[in-house]
Amino acid sequence: MAEPIAEPQPSSSPPGLDPERLRAHLDRERPGLVAGPLSASLIEGGRSNLTYRVTDGTGWWVVRRPPLGHVLATAHDMAREHRVITALGPTAVPVPGTVLLCEDPAVLGAPFYVMDLMPGVPYRDAGQLTALGPERTRAVVLDLLDTLVSLHTVDPAEVGLEDFGRPEGYLERQLRRWEKQLAASRSRDLPGIDRLREELTRRVPASGAPAVVHGDYRLDNVLVGDGDRVTAVLDWEMSTLGDPLTDLGLLAMYCDQEPVPDTPVSVTGTAPGHPSTGELVERYAAGSGRDVSRLPWYTAFACFKLAVILEGIHYRFTLGRTIGAGFDRIGSLVPAFIAQGLTNLRED
Repeated sequence: MAEPIAEPQPSSSPPGLDPERLRAHLDRERPGLVAGPLSASLIEGGRSNLTYRVTDGTGWWVVRRPPLGHVLATAHDMAREHRVITALGPTAVPVPGTVLLCEDPAVLGAPFYVMDLMPGVPYRDAGQLTALGPERTRAVVLDLLDTLVSLHTVDPAEVGLEDFGRPEGYLERQLRRWEKQLAASRSRDLPGIDRLREELTRRVPASGAPAVVHGDYRLDNVLVGDGDRVTAVLDWEMSTLGDPLTDLGLLAMYCDQEPVPDTPVSVTGTAPGHPSTGELVERYAAGSGRDVSRLPWYTAFACFKLAVILEGIHYRFTLGRTIGAGFDRIGSLVPAFIAQGLTNLRED
């Protein structure tokens, strides 16, 4: 049986969500959905957009909205998240049911959408998997992989997502994007990172058939329920049409890393029973029919991407803009991901 989700303490009005205004909007747009006054609580663990659990005492929902005071609407596109989840609803990909999209910032101060609360547990690290035991850990991770195959075998045109992204030149644009991110937060010497970026650029593979790409696919972005099966894939804010092996490369990278205690970096591969990366890649190839021979490039790209993300966190920490356990050690992790990326490229 799945462990119950810990219930946060409800608040009359958590930052960014006014339950009374939300209920008035739902009563107008979905009359009869809500049976009484709403209470809401912020769900911890979100890395960008804010996520709330909302209840009227009988029914439960989830609300997603951009962070407070954000200015880049394209980086927190609620309509885009709502669209992809809604489109995938009839497919084999487990996603929450969508209830409503509101693009009027007058209601909650920003666009938002409402979806069903799904059962399940987010496993965030190897320690939580270890507590399950080897057999259950293996089942969870294999279903995580099989769910990725299900996502990548969806025909975008059949679910109305044929214009959800620009697959042509996707990898090149991704490299330029993360190069710009690096430039924006670069405050110290990072030996090897320019060589990693240059080699990735020089060796860009030819992409296969495009697919819906999640963009941040890993264990702590899904819920796992009864039978150790994935009940919902969450956090679609980076989704697009592109090269699906970027998802596989990122998942493989996280499965390969050693755990780093007391930091926000979540890795799982050291848990007893966790399938090897080789087994996961072979299973993906068999299930998807895709050529995975260039996967070392994709895992190297995943290392570069994470190194840039961590360097950005480190930079904000040095400016006093990031507070929390483990952030003081984030900067020391960056060189290891650079080195791992260069090692992976030698296998490409």
